[in-house]
Amino acid sequence: MIRKEFTSFDVAAVVRELKDSIINSRVINIYQLNGKDILLKLRGKTGELLTLMLRAGKSLHMTSYMQEKPLTPPAFCMALRKYLRGSWLVDVEQYEFERIVTLSFKSKTGALKLILELFGDGNIILVGSDGKILQALIYKRMRDRNILKGEVFLFPPSTGRNPIKISVEELSEGLKGFGELEVVRALARFLGIGGVYAEEILLRIGIDKTTKCNVLSYQQVESIYNCLKDVISQVVDRKLEPCIVLDDGGNFVDVTPLKLKRYEGLRHEAYGSFNEALDEFYSRITVLEEAAAVEREIMDIRREIERLRRVMGEQEKALEQARQKAERYKRIGDIIYVYSMELQNLLSKFLEGEKSGKNWDDIINEVLAAKRMGLKPDIYFETFDKKSLSLMVHIEDLSFPLDLRRSLFENAARFYEESKIAGRKLEGAKEALEDTRNRLKEAEARLRETEVRREAKPKEALEKLAKRKVKGRRWFEKFRWFISSDGFLVLAGRDASSNEALIKKYTQPGDVVFHADVAGAPFVVIKTEGRKPSEQCLKEAAEFAAAFSRGWREGFASVDVYWVDPEQLSKAGEPGEYVPRGAFVVRGKRNWMRNIPLKVAIGAFVSEEKGEISFISGPADAVKAKTKNYVILVPGDVDGRELSKDVWKILGAKMLKDQQPRALEAYVEEIRSLIPYGKGKISSE
Repeated sequence: MIRKEFTSFDVAAVVRELKDSIINSRVINIYQLNGKDILLKLRGKTGELLTLMLRAGKSLHMTSYMQEKPLTPPAFCMALRKYLRGSWLVDVEQYEFERIVTLSFKSKTGALKLILELFGDGNIILVGSDGKILQALIYKRMRDRNILKGEVFLFPPSTGRNPIKISVEELSEGLKGFGELEVVRALARFLGIGGVYAEEILLRIGIDKTTKCNVLSYQQVESIYNCLKDVISQVVDRKLEPCIVLDDGGNFVDVTPLKLKRYEGLRHEAYGSFNEALDEFYSRITVLEEAAAVEREIMDIRREIERLRRVMGEQEKALEQARQKAERYKRIGDIIYVYSMELQNLLSKFLEGEKSGKNWDDIINEVLAAKRMGLKPDIYFETFDKKSLSLMVHIEDLSFPLDLRRSLFENAARFYEESKIAGRKLEGAKEALEDTRNRLKEAEARLRETEVRREAKPKEALEKLAKRKVKGRRWFEKFRWFISSDGFLVLAGRDASSNEALIKKYTQPGDVVFHADVAGAPFVVIKTEGRKPSEQCLKEAAEFAAAFSRGWREGFASVDVYWVDPEQLSKAGEPGEYVPRGAFVVRGKRNWMRNIPLKVAIGAFVSEEKGEISFISGPADAVKAKTKNYVILVPGDVDGRELSKDVWKILGAKMLKDQQPRALEAYVEEIRSLIPYGKGKISSE
């Protein structure tokens, strides 16, 4: 049985790791993958891209797996983007050792908190600086609090005493209060730590978990307390041993920040961090659950298709019967009119014979005798019902009754009316059949769509999951970069911090440093690796420096760019001069390249490694060397998102036909990240 619930120990461990990795990162974008899964795209302190997965009621962890994103973001996602995109993530905290995490953000509008509830059905709540709820994934009224827009956010009542703050005396008194309840249950309830860790603590100190609370000695309580503190200390002090526990068949059983005694004898798969273990665990079980869910959905749809086919068969049968009935009754009415003289004579024989005092048997015998002689209209007679006074006749290929109490034409009118009634039923049957036929087509279409998502075997689902894992980023991907048309790696800073790091940590003697003659422009570095860059490479690097300078934001057509050796850069200014972060003093000769045009190319190609669409940006000649499918942008006022869509329309039209439309949002966002200063226009060249 797979344990899927997050414990308070899991929360404590993952929060402490997140503090080291995502504090002071910036929110680039937000995605809502399904009802309760939120993905935060972050840019870290040194420019690296990070992805934080928040699953309400389930889990919290960094992820290295690519996720399919919906083409149209839901309303909650749009609200989170409105408030959080561009903000700084300044803190991550666990609330009172509960399964609640608070992410604190610093935005242009003030301080914001995103509350992730990992218990029960879960929730994600955005709270403003005044403590009031701005948005919530799920709005609801509860006995102890309300999650409603505009109301002050209240944390739920604690599930137990905070194990970090409790004393041994308080633990002793608390457990005594549970009387004859088993100690494992009492410990889980009193401290709110759940059954897994309550059982683990008892296992470690050798106390039977079924021991009644009222027979525990003080020494036993002390042992429980000391072990509890040891386990907490392991988590709080980051002495973690993150691992995934597997059964003999290699199936996932649990993911834990520590090695647990309860899993001794089972195989343990160690990971470098608890986040990494959580990512692998939840990504895998989610994929397997989705594959199983798709399989169940397919079975349900197939059952529905079988039912609809049965219903349609019955309806077609009923329709044919109604059609035949309508035709039969009309034809009987027509026959009565065509044979009216003969049929009237036959009726008269019965009516006049009865008036003359003959009994019905005598009349029937006379008619049968005439029928044997082949006389008309007697040959049409079949039977007579004395009770209902109904005369059954057979004409052509039809047998039908005539009521002696009605005139011949009243009998005909009755059959015409029956034909009309059957006709109306026929129309209703046609509508019902058409409705069923449409529902069957819809079900068959749903089946085809669902089978596209189907994984025939869990193994295939896991193989596809492995392909979605983003490989470790190369060291230079934290910067803006491109490969020149003659093979040189060219880097550019993204902001002041990465500018500083680029020059201080990643620039060596022999490299070439570029800078546009515009305040606040990034440094651009050609990594020469001991080779001499060509004039073409220098030109491309200069174009890169120009395109990502503030000249783009101001709408310049061209700017001047210069290049220098790394040794000409210094953080030491003139006496009294302050050199801000990301800036350097340039001394000595500057090699000028005048009137460098501001333009950047964005290209698309199908990566052989990933088998999916990838994008590159850089000087036009460098991009042309990698792909024929590209677009050139120049400074302009078209918003980045709209411009990204326009670029995708051009690039996407030439790409693989079978790309899933759900990935288009991701494509647009990736293109957007390549556009200088988030605006521009497509060049006509």
